[in-house]
Amino acid sequence: MTDAQTHTTDDDDQTPAKTPREGAEGGLRIVLAEDEALIRMDLAEMLTEAGHEIVGQAADGEQAVSLVTELQPDMVVMDIKMPGMDGLSAAEQIGRDGLAPVVMLTAFSDKNLVERARDAGVMSYVVKPFSAADVLPAIDIARARWSERKALESEVADLGERFETRKRVDRAKGLLMTQLKLSEGDAFRWIQKAAMDRRLSMREVADAVIAGMPAKK
Repeated sequence: MTDAQTHTTDDDDQTPAKTPREGAEGGLRIVLAEDEALIRMDLAEMLTEAGHEIVGQAADGEQAVSLVTELQPDMVVMDIKMPGMDGLSAAEQIGRDGLAPVVMLTAFSDKNLVERARDAGVMSYVVKPFSAADVLPAIDIARARWSERKALESEVADLGERFETRKRVDRAKGLLMTQLKLSEGDAFRWIQKAAMDRRLSMREVADAVIAGMPAKK
């Protein structure tokens, strides 16, 4: 397999997010959904070697939704093209119900796909062919973005306000990542800490960053 780019998406749903539960050794409980058995086996081996636990495997979207609903995993790694219900439709249902973050596997990479994946509730995606160096960081990104969404939902109850807040926080994160050379996760934590220290909402801090407030670590 060759290296592929890991991509992230943003999303919006109406239900509280569930925080991923790490196992005793720091691994996650993962459901795999992939109609090609060999790829599914490779993924299972790859993720198990990385310390994660595969709690369920599905060959189509409907089975994936059923397993995720039943098993309540910490993460879903799912192919975009499967028989019956496709991966995007399954991810949309999983995201709408607030069940788990989804990492999407796809053979395609284009703007339309990114937008559809974002609207379906996908946290990150990986373009095939992929290796562990692509999939594992995508899982970390998805977990971090899921936690961010939970934090925003805790602060903002109104769906419309939450969506606008998320857009502004994402923009502010990008600025902080450039200004302070921070990772995406560290940029979000910077906003959280600034909000707590200054007794402001994360949206107010994000607006200040966007407006050009000097950033201090």
